[in-house]
Amino acid sequence: MQIHTARRMEDYEEGIFQVLNERKNQVEAQGKRVYNFTVGTPDFQPAGHIIDAVVEAAGKPENYKYSLADLPELTQALIDRYRVRYQVELSPEEIMSVYGSQEGITHIGLSVLDPGDIVLVPDPGYPIFAIGPTLAEARLATYELRAKNGYLPDLEAIAAVYGKGKAQHARMMIVSYPLNPVCKAAPDSFYEQLIPWAEENEILIVHDNAYSDIIYDGRVGKSILSFPGAKEVAVEFYSLSKSFNYTGARMGFLVGNRTVVQSFKKLRSQIDYGTFLPVQYGALAALTGPDDGVREQCREYQRRRDALCGGFTELGWPFEPSEGTMFAWSRIPERYGEEDVRFVTELLEETGVLCTPGSSFGNLGRGHVRFALVLPVERIREALEAVRQSGILS
Repeated sequence: MQIHTARRMEDYEEGIFQVLNERKNQVEAQGKRVYNFTVGTPDFQPAGHIIDAVVEAAGKPENYKYSLADLPELTQALIDRYRVRYQVELSPEEIMSVYGSQEGITHIGLSVLDPGDIVLVPDPGYPIFAIGPTLAEARLATYELRAKNGYLPDLEAIAAVYGKGKAQHARMMIVSYPLNPVCKAAPDSFYEQLIPWAEENEILIVHDNAYSDIIYDGRVGKSILSFPGAKEVAVEFYSLSKSFNYTGARMGFLVGNRTVVQSFKKLRSQIDYGTFLPVQYGALAALTGPDDGVREQCREYQRRRDALCGGFTELGWPFEPSEGTMFAWSRIPERYGEEDVRFVTELLEETGVLCTPGSSFGNLGRGHVRFALVLPVERIREALEAVRQSGILS
C-alpha cells in the first residue's frame, strides 16, 4: 500500500538545524573540535527559585490532573509583570498561555484567518512566521527588511499593495523586534506609525516579543501594547524561554486584543487540556521572583556580542554589533558572493566554527549568516583564533 501524505508537506524541507547537526556530527567524528553557534538554546540555567517551584509542584500527586486552565495567580502575575515591566494594564480576558511562542504563532492563524486570507511576513524572518499561516491555508506575502531601511518595513509601500480597499487586502501582519535573525531593535517612532497604519488598513498585528529582555547598549525593550491604541489592532506573544531559560518547559503567553485572545482560547480548548501544573508553578516563580539574574544575563550576552562581533571585525570580517536578541548577523565575506551555504560548510570544515546560513530565513537572508551567542567569551575567543589560523578570511 502506498501511503498518501498531505501536499503541504512538499513545502516543508528538512529543518536546517537538523541538517547542520548531522554535518557537525560528521566533523566531530573526524576528531575535530566544533564551536556550535547555530541553535538559539540558552546555555544558562534557570534560576534556583524557578527549579525549586517546579520540583515542589511535581512532588504533589494532585498536580498531575488536567489543569484545564491557567492558574489565577499565574494570570495575575503576568498582569503585574506587564504593569511594572511595560507600563501596560491587562485584564484576565486579554491573557492566555501557550506552549511557547513558537506553538502560539503556529496555531493562531487557525482562529483568525480563513483560507486564502493574506498574511504579511518579514523577509528575512524566523521560519515559523511563514509556516504558521500556511497551516491555516492563508496566502503569504513577504515584506522586505533591508539594511538601508534599518530592517524596518516600508509601511507606505505595503499599504499600496495590501492595504484596505486593495484587491489583495492583507488580514494579518507578523512583526517582531528585536528581530531574529537580523538583530535589530525598532525605535518608538516605528510603533507610533505602525498602530494607526494597522487600524486604517484593518490589518491585525501579531507581535513576537521574545527578546525585549535581551537588548543592548542602553536600549529599553518594550511591548507593542505600551503604545496608544495597540490593543485595538494587536496581540503579542510573550515568552519565558529566553529571559528565564525556561525553554524546555514551553511556557509563553498571548496578550492584547480581547477578541483575538478569546478566539484563540476557544480553539485551544478543543485541542488540549491546559499546561502541566508544575510548569505553571515554575512560570509563576519566574514572573514573581527577582529580575537580577535576567539583567546580569543580558550583560553577559552583550559581553559575548562584543567578543564575537568585535573579534571578527578585527580579523577583517566586518560585523555590525547586534542591537538585541541572543544572535549576531552579518554578510558573508565578499569573495563568497551570495553563497552562504557554501561559506558555512567551508567555515565548519576548515575551522570547526558552525553558524546558520542566512538563506534559512528567507530570500533576503541569502549571502548572510547568523551566530547564536550560546558560548562563553573564552570559547568565542578560541573559535576566533581557529578562524584566524585557518586563513579562510584572507
